[in-house]
Parts: sequence; structure tokens; C-alpha cells
Amino acid sequence: MNITLWIIQGLAALAFVYSGWLKAFQYNKAEAAWGWVKDVPKGLVIFIGLAELVGAIALILPQALNIAPILTPIAATALAAVVLSGAVLHLTRKEYREIGVNIVFILLAALVAVGRFL
Repeated sequence: MNITLWIIQGLAALAFVYSGWLKAFQYNKAEAAWGWVKDVPKGLVIFIGLAELVGAIALILPQALNIAPILTPIAATALAAVVLSGAVLHLTRKEYREIGVNIVFILLAALVAVGRFL
């Protein structure tokens, strides 16, 4: 079970690093890739990106270093909440195709949260 959780944590962290990096440091690429970025304040997009990057780090380091490992499932829960908010945004914009990606991200984060809280 532990190995499976580490694989899921690694996949989730990579996904959130990619998404967060684009939002936080490559705003123009994010704007070109995702239509919603144009309609949300730039500062909010950058904030979401930074939150995803910090969350990705917190998915790995606390558990790996055994320093406050409770932060890992807390980070996973927070990331799931961020992605759920994104799914709601996509619903309001009728961007149903984008919700599939949100569901995958939510599932990855939820699996880490549940697995590490237990």
C-alpha cells in the first residue's frame, strides 16, 4: 500500500507542478492553453499556481523526510479543494470537457489524503 501511495503522490505532484508552473511563471502560455485564464484576474491565476506548487512540494517532502508527515494528507485535501473549485468554474462556463482533467486531479489528491490520513 505504501508503494502505491508513493506512486500516486509522485504522479499528483508532477501534475500539480506542471499546472502550477504554467499558472505562476508562464502566464502567457497558460492564457493560450486554457480559455478561463483570460477571464480570471491575473493575480488570482498566479496565486492558484503558487498554491499548487507549494501543495505539490507538501505532497512529497513532509512524508519523505518524516518531518510533520501529517502535512502531506492536509496538502492533498487542500489541493483537492482547489481543483474542485476549478471544476465548479468549468461547470459555470459550460467547459464540460475540462472537468475530466479536474476529476483525475481530485481523485489523485483524494487517494493521497485518505491513504495518508489512515
